[in-house]
Amino acid sequence: MALIDLTAHELKDLLQKNKISSEELTREYLNRISILDEKIRAFVTVTGELALQQAGKIDQRRAAGEALGALAGIPMALKDNMCTRGVKTTCSSQILNNFIPPYDAAVTERLLTAGAVLVGKCNMDEFAMGSSTENSGFFKTKNPYDEKAVPGGSSGGSAAAVAASEAVYTLGSDTGGSIRQPAAFCGVVGLKPTYGVVSRYGLIAYASSLDQIGPLTKDITDCALVLNEIAGPDPRDSTSAPVEKPDYTSFLSNGIKGLRIGLPKEYMGEGIAPGVASCLKQAAAKLEELGAVCEETSLPHTEYAMPAYYIIATAEASSNLARYDGVRYGLRIQGGDIIDMFKKTRGAGFGTEVKRRIMLGTYALSTGYYEAYYLKALKVRTLVKDDFDRAFTKYDCLLTPTAPTTAFRFGEKSQDPLAMYLQDVCTIPINLAGVPALSLPFGLLQGLPVGIQLIGKAFGEGTLLRVGYALEQNSALTRPRPDRLGAM
Repeated sequence: MALIDLTAHELKDLLQKNKISSEELTREYLNRISILDEKIRAFVTVTGELALQQAGKIDQRRAAGEALGALAGIPMALKDNMCTRGVKTTCSSQILNNFIPPYDAAVTERLLTAGAVLVGKCNMDEFAMGSSTENSGFFKTKNPYDEKAVPGGSSGGSAAAVAASEAVYTLGSDTGGSIRQPAAFCGVVGLKPTYGVVSRYGLIAYASSLDQIGPLTKDITDCALVLNEIAGPDPRDSTSAPVEKPDYTSFLSNGIKGLRIGLPKEYMGEGIAPGVASCLKQAAAKLEELGAVCEETSLPHTEYAMPAYYIIATAEASSNLARYDGVRYGLRIQGGDIIDMFKKTRGAGFGTEVKRRIMLGTYALSTGYYEAYYLKALKVRTLVKDDFDRAFTKYDCLLTPTAPTTAFRFGEKSQDPLAMYLQDVCTIPINLAGVPALSLPFGLLQGLPVGIQLIGKAFGEGTLLRVGYALEQNSALTRPRPDRLGAM
């Protein structure tokens, strides 16, 4: 098997046994990117020279007998909204096209300290606002399973890079499904941790009360390994949870006998493609075969989650994106006075979807509408969270589709914002509640991956990894691979 086909845990063993070097492995991945990314377009920036320097240092440390971590010397990539000192960080927006951060995000810092090798920054929907990566300010990323299909969003570049073996693993950010939906579309594992488990320091914010960073990986074991490195308290992030992190690999046992798994009926209604529903039923049957108890349950306020989300998220975006004014950093277009400069800079720098969401959020926060919209949305958020809290008094986790369909074609939904927003109907409630959720591939429909979603109680990532691992070890449907890549 080629090196690029191996998981992080398989590569870790080869590196620790000195059967390969980190520099050799990194060159394999950089070569893969040079050949394939002209078509996939997963990367905004490729950091080839930096990656080789990092790999060389890891090889020297290993040769000196230094004890290294599980991810040392393994090539990875970051979504381009996570700050990287000295490396351009754009949020796939023209307004930050020339921005080079003077510091690292907490997750960048932790991975580099663990010896990871950064091969590049991944494309995304501008400022993480989108479900297809069609809203990138630069170019569209293609789905490795079908170049006419979207990779999902907003972490589309991160998911496509893993699916196309252009990085061993990547990090994405998830505000309403932006890790899990592209993971489903690209046939990889994607985890949105509990809000506060992973520091948001250095993550360029979209909606601060919803954003969370998480891994996109080739399998569940890799997901646990990456989470081990990026999770944990951070005093620089006031929303970071002050809880001790476990060793997430300790949950990877092949046993789920006796676990109770709920199937919320609201996630199987109108809009869920029959093929997706069929895959979910197969997954539930496999879990029951392995000893779990699966039964239908209800989360009655689910239908109100989407409107509440788009009020809360856009309101926070309106506030967060006010800082991009052409004064301190990023794009500046001169005007007749400072107000004119603001207008011209923001008008030219922000794309259509970002402008739409800023205007929606500003309206929701304006005098006379705050109580009618924003305050009411916060109350709905509490009701959604209460639904999950009640469900988890009875169930160890919940099982739903990740997305209502498989990956759709470019342009299919871009002219209809509501149709695009509905792609996140299965993922948005989880962000409102702040609980963890994991997307796992489970089968193909007409050559495109289907994702199933496991949802857990707060700080219940271990249970999700345990259930996902049991499925992965007992079903071939969890490890799809894009056959067409060899010809691309």
